[in-house]
Amino acid sequence: MNIEQIEALTKAKLQELGFELYSFGTRKEKNSLVVEIVIDRVEPIDMNTIVMVSNELNQLFDSNDPFEYPYTLDISSLGAEKPLKKENLHLYVNQYIHLHLINPVNGENIFEGNLDSVNGNIIELSYKDKTRTKTIQTELENIYKVRLAIKF
Repeated sequence: MNIEQIEALTKAKLQELGFELYSFGTRKEKNSLVVEIVIDRVEPIDMNTIVMVSNELNQLFDSNDPFEYPYTLDISSLGAEKPLKKENLHLYVNQYIHLHLINPVNGENIFEGNLDSVNGNIIELSYKDKTRTKTIQTELENIYKVRLAIKF
């Protein structure tokens, strides 16, 4: 089985489990192979989820025996501050996000706040400015980068 076939097999299993394969890679380490897999989904991914996915993929690989060498499976997620795709922002309404804009709004181009809505091409974000809550609206095309953020 070549690496593309193994990646396709992995991707299909992850989709069956409700995950997206974000990245897949292998590297040799001494006399074994390290299989590095990064997974994603809208819902948060905790350590129990990583263990469950690891067990499922180990069973898949053991039953198909796709590797020439002994392997170590290294599964991770994008983390608590994962990057988001603009076209999927509607899935993250009511989440706390970090937004970096191309063109400033109200003189600022970086905001952290609650994603209140996504209506077509317009997003609305509420954020704290000292003790006051303010709201901005901007177009999806004006977003340079967006990621989840941790609220302190």
